[in-house]
Amino acid sequence: MTLKSFLSYLSLFCFLAVMVAPVTTAQDTPFPCPSGRHEVVAAVGEVGTEYDVALEQAARYMELCPNITLSLFRSPNQSTDRLGIYRSIWAAQSSEIDIFQTDVVWAGIIAPHVVDLNDYLSPKYFDQFFPAMVEGQQIDGRQVGIPWFTDAGGLYYRTDLLEKYDLSVPTTWDELTETAQIIQDGERAEGDAEFYGYVWQGNSYEGLTCDAHEWLTSETGDTFITADGQVNVNNDAFIGALERAYGWIDTISPPGVVNFGEEEARNYWQSGKAAFMRNWPYAYGPGNADDSLIKGLFDFAPLPAGEVTAAACLGGWQLAVSKYANNIDVAVSVASFMASYDEQKARALSPHGSNPTIPALYEDPELLEANLLFTRMGAILATAYPRPSGFTAAEYDRASEVFYATIHLVLTGEIDAASAVDELEFELSDIVDEILAGQ
Repeated sequence: MTLKSFLSYLSLFCFLAVMVAPVTTAQDTPFPCPSGRHEVVAAVGEVGTEYDVALEQAARYMELCPNITLSLFRSPNQSTDRLGIYRSIWAAQSSEIDIFQTDVVWAGIIAPHVVDLNDYLSPKYFDQFFPAMVEGQQIDGRQVGIPWFTDAGGLYYRTDLLEKYDLSVPTTWDELTETAQIIQDGERAEGDAEFYGYVWQGNSYEGLTCDAHEWLTSETGDTFITADGQVNVNNDAFIGALERAYGWIDTISPPGVVNFGEEEARNYWQSGKAAFMRNWPYAYGPGNADDSLIKGLFDFAPLPAGEVTAAACLGGWQLAVSKYANNIDVAVSVASFMASYDEQKARALSPHGSNPTIPALYEDPELLEANLLFTRMGAILATAYPRPSGFTAAEYDRASEVFYATIHLVLTGEIDAASAVDELEFELSDIVDEILAGQ
């Protein structure tokens, strides 16, 4: 699947924030409840308010199908930790969890442990989603996940501070560095010693892969392993990008940013202590909540460009059903309900907000009027580039761990950028060779 083919399905994107209580599908067709009494457990995330939104979904399902008890398992915020827990469950072939919320890059990893949804859902069901998102969850003809919501990284910025210092939204990484420093210096001169210019995800986990993938792709036009298996890390452009990121730490970014995930960055930003933040669209809703110190004082834009392009990391989450589940038919029923038109609309309208995977929702007048973020998402998604999960498949997490762990050493000052890309090239080339040998 090419970036062009993916983006061709995204021309209607815009965004969200409120809530409905659907008891039928968008076509007013009664939802078919399973027969008998069953218990189902779904593992979902709790970034921002997504766990609370999932609880509301579970309540609506059980109101519709009172013979089914749907419980939620709290998954860790960081996707690397989440995958580790999932893998331990799969290794034990445990029926503890029936439905898994899975990352867009995990299709090749989860395939041995989840059912082929083609055996349980009609092709018509999948016709409602963006075709490229459906195709992205197909492994050897098996449909391993239902597209639930999609994502792309972007730049949050304080509108009041840009106006205060008569500055524009930065459009390049160098402009971001300069603009963040000007605002930080100004705020500190007024007595806010804890104010920083820019927060992002610098911990050693998948979130750092996303951030560094954006730095690399913006400077070179491609990710760290290309679609044809070329390792793309050992070049002056990426060395410069890593040196720039290292230079942010304890200048425009707090020293603790090397331990930040999404929520740590959001909490710092939402406390009013930063001018800019790299994060996912989910942070828009909490930032505008009544208890937020920056409510109405920020906006969301595409990430800054490098020498080649602006590059957002393409994200998103799916629902997959465990092949070890005791009641697979019931679990599929729950997953199909949670990803249905009305449920995706409810999530989009909720304070958490989720970018739907159903194109018809981007023509829904209620969504288009609900929140300005919908009008921002088209430009952000237009810059989205996928991580190399297509080529690496089941070896993606291994390649990603090599990538983020080595880059984290640069950020913590344990290795210089030039040495790091040498090491990266060697280790990633070994992984590529193993993948090619197994084909």
